Amino acid sequence: MDLTTRYLGLALRNPLIASPSPTNAELGHLKALEDAGIGAVVLPSLFEEQLLARRDRLDEIFAQGEANNPEAQSYLPTQALDGPYGVAPDSYLELIRKAKGALDVPVFASLNGSTPSGWADYAAQIEEAGADGLELNIYYVPVDIGVSGAAIEQRYLDVLASVRREVRIPVVVKMPAYFSSIGNMAQRFVETGANGLVVFNRYLQPDIDLLQMKLSSELELSRPAEMRLSLLWIAVLAGRLDCSLAGSIGVESADQVIKYLLAGADVVMTTSAVMRHGPGHIATLLAGLEAWCEARQVPSLDGLRGVMSRDRLRAHTAGVYERANYIHLIEHYASSVSHR
Repeated sequence: MDLTTRYLGLALRNPLIASPSPTNAELGHLKALEDAGIGAVVLPSLFEEQLLARRDRLDEIFAQGEANNPEAQSYLPTQALDGPYGVAPDSYLELIRKAKGALDVPVFASLNGSTPSGWADYAAQIEEAGADGLELNIYYVPVDIGVSGAAIEQRYLDVLASVRREVRIPVVVKMPAYFSSIGNMAQRFVETGANGLVVFNRYLQPDIDLLQMKLSSELELSRPAEMRLSLLWIAVLAGRLDCSLAGSIGVESADQVIKYLLAGADVVMTTSAVMRHGPGHIATLLAGLEAWCEARQVPSLDGLRGVMSRDRLRAHTAGVYERANYIHLIEHYASSVSHR
């Protein structure tokens, strides 16, 4: 069974990619992923706040903050340069070099932020360090109700453009699912220079702790039920954009991998399944994908990729990804309830 695929113009031995997670900062973990069969890895995200802190010299910020407000230390932690992964900006470049030296699969870097400031120069250093590509996780929650949708969209495009001008390696945008016109925004990303799109970014949202009456932000790993929106838009965009598409969110078993590929994804990314089950779970996902294909006598991924995309189904089941399918589902549910 041939599982090889192409992503961002690169040859991968299979379509599974380990998306950013804290453990991807450890070479031992990355090697375990490779041994289990992963097709490529994305290193942990380096955060814009870390780059800005380095640029502005944290010691000067601390001096001013402590002079003006005794609570300064609570919002300017001394470990700000290290970040949640323990990877400071300078050592992040070294992590890229070490990962490239230790692994035979492609290694992608990741930047997480919301403004063009400070990204472009560092993106060039990431390319120089040897990364095979760069994923932009433009994580921006527009809490200012005075900001228009057009301004928000332009902000995303400006970040991409500032990075694209500085690097020649492939650049991927990790899209949020909250644009008013997702398809149009996807097209504009490609026109601005994105070589690939990850569909979608999974925002971490706060909850309210009723016992302690405070906000909580515990990390919850994704579940298969969360994949449907990503699946929908992979199917809608497949075959219509000149870029690679990565399915993301909700990958737990080979079933989700197969569904994303059928919808038209070039690759499938997972973090939660690896964090939940360990790097060896990659071998389980690949075995399930291979068994499914062999049972249906599909010799390569080209035989299933995009078979269930909107572009391929349009002539046979018009409206399956649109409103007509919604009406059908409501009617079917109402009928099933009436017969109980």
